[in-house]
Amino acid sequence: MASIEENFPRGGIQKKPTEKTGKAPKPTTEQDNLFDVRHEEQSQKRKRNQGDLGKRKKFKADRKAGAKDNTMNIEPLTIEHLCEGMLLLGCIKEVSDFELVISLPNGFTGFVPVTQISDAYSKMLSKQVAQGELLEDLHSLLDMYSPGMLVRCIVTSAEKSADGRRSIKLSINPKNVNKGLNASALTSGMLLSGFVSSAEDHGYLIDIGVNGTHAFLPRQKAQNYIKAVKRGPDLKIGQNLNCVIEQVKNEGRIVRLSVDRSEVAASLATEQQNWTLSNLLPGLVVKAKVQKVDPLGISLTFLSSFTGIVDFMHVDPDKSMNYSPNQVVKACILSVHPTSKVVRLTLRQSFLNPGGSPNQLSNDRIGAVVEESTVKAFYKQFGAIFELDDGTHAFARLKHLSKNRKSFKPAAFKAGCKHKCRIIDYSLMDEMCILSLKYQVIGARFLQYQDIHTGDVVQGRVLALKPIGMQVKVTDGIKGLVPSLHLADVILKQPEKKYNIGDEVRCRVLECNPAEKKLFLTLKKTLIQSKLPILSKYEDAEPGLITHGFVVCAREFGCIVKFYNDVKGLVPKNELSAEPISCPDKVFQEGQVVKVMVLKCEPEQERLLLSFKLSSTSAPEGKSEHTPKKKQEVKYQIGEMVDVKVLKKKENGLEVSILEDEGNVIASLPTVYLSDFVANCKLLWHCLQEGDVLPRVMCLSDKGDRIILCRKSAVISAVQEEQVVRNFSEIQPGMLLTGYVRNVMHFGVFVEFPFGVTGLAPKVSMSDKFVTDTKDHFVVGQTVIAKVMSTDEEKQRVLLNLKVSECSSGNPAAESFSLLNQYFKEVKEIRNLLKRRGESGIARSLCELMPGKELQLVVQDVKEDGSVLFSGSCVKGLTVTATRYHLGDKSIAPGEKTKGLVLHVDALTSKVYVSLREELLKQRPKQQLTENSQHSAIVQHIAEEFAIVSLETGQLAAIPIASHFNDTFRFDSEKLKVGQTIYATLKMVKVNDHGVVLAVQDPAKKNVFVRVRKESETILEEMLAAAVTHSLSVGDIVTGTVKSVKPTHVTVAIDDKLTGSIHASRILDEVPIDSFPTHTLKAGQKVTARVIGGRDVNTHRYLPITHPHFTRSIPELSIRPSEIEGKAETMKDGTLKKSGLYSVGQTVTCFVKKYNILKNWLEVEVTPDIRGRVPHLMLSLSTKVLKHPEKNFKNGQALSATVTGTGVTETNLFLSLIGIPSLQQGTITVGVIAKMIPHIGLTVMLPGGKTGKVSIFHLSDKYTENPLSDFKVGKVVRCYILTNENGKIQLSLRQSRLNPRNSSKVEDPEIASTKDVKKGQLVRGYVKSVTPSGVFFGLSASLQGRILFQNVSAYYVQKHSLYEKYLPEGKFLTAKVLGVNKKENHVELSLLPEDTGMPSVLPESLGLPRYSAEEEKREEEKRKDKEKREEHKLKTKRRRRSSEIEQVQEAKPKKRKVCPTDENDSGIEVYYREEEDGDQEEEAAENKSKIRKRGEAPRLQVSTGFTWDEDMKAVDMAVLNQKEESSESEDEEENLQSKPKKQTKKEKELEKQKKEKELCKLEAALMDPSRQPQSADDFDRLVLSSPDSSILWLQYMAFHLQATEIEKARAVAERALKTICFREEQEKLNVWVALLNLENMYGTEETLMKVFERAVQYNEPLKVFQHLCDIYANSEKYKQAEELYHTMLRRFRQEKSVWLKYASFLLKQGQTEATHRLLERALKALPTKEHVDVISRFAQLEFRFGDTEHAKALFDSTLNSYPKRTDIWSIYMDIMIKHGSQKEVRDIFEKVIHLNLAPKKMKFFFKRYLDYEKKYGTEETILAVKTAALEYVEAKSSLADT
Repeated sequence: MASIEENFPRGGIQKKPTEKTGKAPKPTTEQDNLFDVRHEEQSQKRKRNQGDLGKRKKFKADRKAGAKDNTMNIEPLTIEHLCEGMLLLGCIKEVSDFELVISLPNGFTGFVPVTQISDAYSKMLSKQVAQGELLEDLHSLLDMYSPGMLVRCIVTSAEKSADGRRSIKLSINPKNVNKGLNASALTSGMLLSGFVSSAEDHGYLIDIGVNGTHAFLPRQKAQNYIKAVKRGPDLKIGQNLNCVIEQVKNEGRIVRLSVDRSEVAASLATEQQNWTLSNLLPGLVVKAKVQKVDPLGISLTFLSSFTGIVDFMHVDPDKSMNYSPNQVVKACILSVHPTSKVVRLTLRQSFLNPGGSPNQLSNDRIGAVVEESTVKAFYKQFGAIFELDDGTHAFARLKHLSKNRKSFKPAAFKAGCKHKCRIIDYSLMDEMCILSLKYQVIGARFLQYQDIHTGDVVQGRVLALKPIGMQVKVTDGIKGLVPSLHLADVILKQPEKKYNIGDEVRCRVLECNPAEKKLFLTLKKTLIQSKLPILSKYEDAEPGLITHGFVVCAREFGCIVKFYNDVKGLVPKNELSAEPISCPDKVFQEGQVVKVMVLKCEPEQERLLLSFKLSSTSAPEGKSEHTPKKKQEVKYQIGEMVDVKVLKKKENGLEVSILEDEGNVIASLPTVYLSDFVANCKLLWHCLQEGDVLPRVMCLSDKGDRIILCRKSAVISAVQEEQVVRNFSEIQPGMLLTGYVRNVMHFGVFVEFPFGVTGLAPKVSMSDKFVTDTKDHFVVGQTVIAKVMSTDEEKQRVLLNLKVSECSSGNPAAESFSLLNQYFKEVKEIRNLLKRRGESGIARSLCELMPGKELQLVVQDVKEDGSVLFSGSCVKGLTVTATRYHLGDKSIAPGEKTKGLVLHVDALTSKVYVSLREELLKQRPKQQLTENSQHSAIVQHIAEEFAIVSLETGQLAAIPIASHFNDTFRFDSEKLKVGQTIYATLKMVKVNDHGVVLAVQDPAKKNVFVRVRKESETILEEMLAAAVTHSLSVGDIVTGTVKSVKPTHVTVAIDDKLTGSIHASRILDEVPIDSFPTHTLKAGQKVTARVIGGRDVNTHRYLPITHPHFTRSIPELSIRPSEIEGKAETMKDGTLKKSGLYSVGQTVTCFVKKYNILKNWLEVEVTPDIRGRVPHLMLSLSTKVLKHPEKNFKNGQALSATVTGTGVTETNLFLSLIGIPSLQQGTITVGVIAKMIPHIGLTVMLPGGKTGKVSIFHLSDKYTENPLSDFKVGKVVRCYILTNENGKIQLSLRQSRLNPRNSSKVEDPEIASTKDVKKGQLVRGYVKSVTPSGVFFGLSASLQGRILFQNVSAYYVQKHSLYEKYLPEGKFLTAKVLGVNKKENHVELSLLPEDTGMPSVLPESLGLPRYSAEEEKREEEKRKDKEKREEHKLKTKRRRRSSEIEQVQEAKPKKRKVCPTDENDSGIEVYYREEEDGDQEEEAAENKSKIRKRGEAPRLQVSTGFTWDEDMKAVDMAVLNQKEESSESEDEEENLQSKPKKQTKKEKELEKQKKEKELCKLEAALMDPSRQPQSADDFDRLVLSSPDSSILWLQYMAFHLQATEIEKARAVAERALKTICFREEQEKLNVWVALLNLENMYGTEETLMKVFERAVQYNEPLKVFQHLCDIYANSEKYKQAEELYHTMLRRFRQEKSVWLKYASFLLKQGQTEATHRLLERALKALPTKEHVDVISRFAQLEFRFGDTEHAKALFDSTLNSYPKRTDIWSIYMDIMIKHGSQKEVRDIFEKVIHLNLAPKKMKFFFKRYLDYEKKYGTEETILAVKTAALEYVEAKSSLADT
């Protein structure tokens, strides 16, 4: 039963009159009208008795009226009236992410937090917070709400805040707003507020806040509303709706709603809807009767019995107060007080149509000052209404009429008085501006956030000091934040000592965001007082602009400076100061205010380049510098060669002018870019002077408004030979690139390449040696050659390798000589430069001195270390020195004269190194030296880049120290020492200008470590040992220890000095495919091997046994059991098989060496001396493998390959992993797209080097507008070979060919001939050409059709060029077949809209005339005449043609009517003939004319055809075949036509019986339980019978996937998820996993992620994450799997299973080190009680996939700490019994049986030990276990006795 209040409503407050409901509208009097009230009560009762008797009753007490009506309390809403529970109609004023700002009646404002929207929305918010991920279905408030929307609210709190203001908090949750409603009170027609709680298939569930009621909004009822609001295709959860109840069912438990805008707008609250004061809602529109008109407003009665008030702000402004008692008006309820039940209404028109919105004010109007506003009315306690200059009304509260109460003068506000005022706000609910007359408000600079601009200086008051900064009050409504960085010019540690709350402060605006009401200020005095321009947007940053900013970051690369509005730029290291700054972070502090100059700005990329060097602008030449800079951007490209002139020498380089531009363009040439050699860079900078010209310098970049030049020859040649990458997309792993060191960090080296691409070489990839300090290996600017290891597209990062073993070409002698040669060339250039200058003195002396020259010297001084200084006339100004070694045995005193031989001249330091040794000075007869001759030599002097050695002939030679650009570091033991004997190979025997011959160290005789080598040829660190002379011969058995294991070979130490090598093919007799034979051996393992050959130390080639150097070779060994057991003789015969003995087609086992990305082949090794290569297309038939071959083949992997040929040398094979490819008709192969020809098709490279063609008709089963858009050159595709004749291969990429089992519908079937085309059929194809005789239309590669012009369009076209415009070659169209002439191989087509159902090809907008009947006749007659003539010619031609057909074609090519348009055209000739095409065509024409619409122009009747003569060789056969085929088809057609006519009664009966039998068979088949489903219908029946069986749904999906119907498979999965019962969690999860698998295989990363996010919502997240990880791992998407595991470790860090699963994944990838680090992380993250179990599980995984030694160590350490964990002991035992040796197992048992455990556990272990010994041991070991058990028992019993 409803409450008494609901059944007996009372209106008004205590002092108000009662609700007026009498029949006769009598005027109210001042008399006591109690009797009238009784009379009304009785009459009302009588009325109710007739209708709904007893439904409502009223108490007398509730019907009493006040004695004095004129004392009615009508007043506007005040803040005191607002209380918790009050219902209000509000209008959204502002929307932010976390709240709605609501405009309330009478100028008040409230706030709705995001948690008070609706229960469904709050639930989704909580879910998103819990999951930590964005939910797809959760939309922001900005997506659902906009300013101007009317909403029903309830006050949740109206408390006073700290500053004395009341903050009104509201809720629009229907549970609170509609709490007065219950299910029984709901009736149709009611207007309620509802919120979307969920979207269903047929509509939406709406939350109306009524308990026990389910409200449903049908989808069709919502469509008009959705279109009107334009907020997306669906309603969103949490969206507010005005709903009208359409139907109430089951006593209000089910309600159907409508949101149709017209229905909502027309809704009116009536008495029949049973509204009561406890459930009356704001926003309802009612019909009301005026009761009394008062100056402050009007009182009304409505809904028969309720009283309400309308204040002066809510009367209709058009009517003002012109209302009379008893006048009927429409009103809208604004508010309902919860206790006094006062109802306030509005008569304003905007609110009288529900669903509308009030009038809004333009934003620029707020803040405007109105010079003259007229007072319309003054209300003593509330304020005044004004009329503004634009005629609108505005309201000013009492407190805003004057500065304070004392200064207020009521007389100044009589009607008609004029005042100056300012608009401070706009009340949407009152449709009035809010004014202020206070002069401080009128004169205020800032009224709202929009008034504040970046860079403004403002006054404020300190509100609060917080850790993030200081809060400042600018005005009453504006607050700002001063971040802690901006509290002063320096960072304040204790700001509270400087600032107090209430202090006045002067700030500058850093950033202002009015939308979010955020204001950031600065208190830095330098910024506040700065007169320089304000930089607040990138577009304002013009080069040359000087302004103030503040440092936010100082690092090694430079400083980042910030300005206003978050604009920031970079000051590179070289622009920090005129002096070089090594550590910017020590010079510049965070927050420091700096003056900067803009160098360059790219606003689109938000990039800004700055400089702290401001002097250049003040220089007089500054202007002339700026103009050429504009030119240079256009003029000089990267790689362009120029000649330059030195203008100025700077500390870090040269400032030069480019001579080509008459010296106007200024450029920079850094010192480090002067040469490839660090020594020459310094020397060249030292020798160059202003005015010197440097030829052939390359433009490297134009960054920072200056051209940067480069003179490095290696870099220049790389650019000129196009061995560079221009952008990130061109980089591929494996590339070797020439670049220069950009920066050296402690973690690695950054290398930059021409065109600006930069990569990082990490510490581990910098050198073949261990890197302690990166600065010891490389210097900035040094030239290097880098190998690309990997790229990260997302982060645009490149990882490089600088190891010489990876980056060298494999010929160290040639590389080192080219470096030496280039070095001396550059030295010669420097010498020539000094000579040209013609200077005397030191420079001249340096030029004249050469190594090998004898000098007459005088001893000047003998130093303590034994070295001597000399002087002499020929060496004036130079320092001449000889070391103690170079004095020989001579004892020298100062002043003594002597001879010296020049060894080296250092021009940089002006030093000359000489030697006095006799063996160098004595004259020897000159011997003729030959190139590549080997000599022993003694090291005499060591310079930076080379060493001077003396040959046994007495001549001096220079040898390079480095063998490669990257060979920069050597240990002390590896360095050359003066006096050391080495072997050198001469490379340049002419002395020339160098004074020395050029040589390289002989690698075969080096006694130092050799660094440059190929990985496959390396016998690694033991090169010296390998070169030791040995006495081994082939067949000898040796024992050794494995030193190192590489993918394709193993290095074995035979003894202390000798090292051998075992190739992967010499380890096992039977090599399992895909195994890694070298992994079977471990470092330190002892092996017995047989010598099978030797390898030369220098060339790594195999040597015959008789070779003189065989005894100095590296022994090649074998540990194959068959070869060790075999005899030495057999070894000599058959060990190393030459490639000549391999035959084509033979299968061999080979081992992957590496994938060569540049050459696009896989390099393999078959035996130690036989290499092979597998071309890209011979690697696999899987396109997935071919896309990333480098990922699918791992180094050392054993593969089975077929020999396809042999190379020129005997040691190279050409191999295939797919057998010898058969390119026969009907086979499927793979290919790579080589060329794309528009309108024709593709050229595809096939295995074996052959090419094939793909027509556009064979690209897909569905033709498209742009058929080539899905393809690109280089794409790998699967192809079906259609034909392979005369070396020409035709291919097809159709899925119906590649996957014959595919049952999906082929939209555009193949058309091979006219047999495949039927009359009336719709066909699709491409326009081939437009000719005078019609449009030729390609139906397939071999068949074309003709479209006569009258069948192209219904419009008559005179100019055929119009057809060519609208029917270009290759246009995709649909046509209808009008006729097929099989004899002549002709197809007639139509493009008319009535035939094809498609739009006309010629648009109606062209205004062309339609075909008329007369024109058709004329055309017909003309054509018939022409046809007769042509036919006559044709007949005579045909007689002559049969034997001479080819000659005719060659002799008369001009007679062709149609020219071939492309290479696929079949060379068609068109002839016209007179005879009819046959009866069928006649009948078709007749039928067509019969069904033609009236008024339509009759189609031109064409009885002619045309012939297509293809290649003349095929003509005879084609004619014969056509005749046979046409006769057969005609017979068949006749039979088909005659059969139905001749059917007798008996035949009909037989046919009926036959159909019945077929139906019975079909039913029996369907009933068979063992029958497998064959179609979608079968599966539908099965899933209907077992809807919760995931296995059936998965089979159904698989059925569609076999037919490659991906969308259908997706649809089945979605059906399954909706159908399977929600309790069957595992079944649903199975379907989710299947859907994830489907998206992974056939979808994109985006679709996969969408499914994954949904799966996480509906299932246990951890399970879904784990399944997706497995999917990634199985599909070899290791990168994605690793990223997902990292996410899991963050999200499920307390889950042990996640750590273990990731460990298993890493170990399977071979990342054992990463697994060890992961264990440490796991132990930190997981609780202590889990540690033992986790360590145990990790150890088990290590045993299975990783390092067994590490696993044992884990178990041992765990059991040492927890010896009583018997479960761990048991696991350890089990694993060791399986994997370990017997000794290790016995050691474990011995440890266990000596533990102090419970007797029961000891018994268990003794029993296990005994069982083990019984199985694997001997009688002695069994007895030993029994003895130990007895001893244990005795010991226990003796303990018990004591």
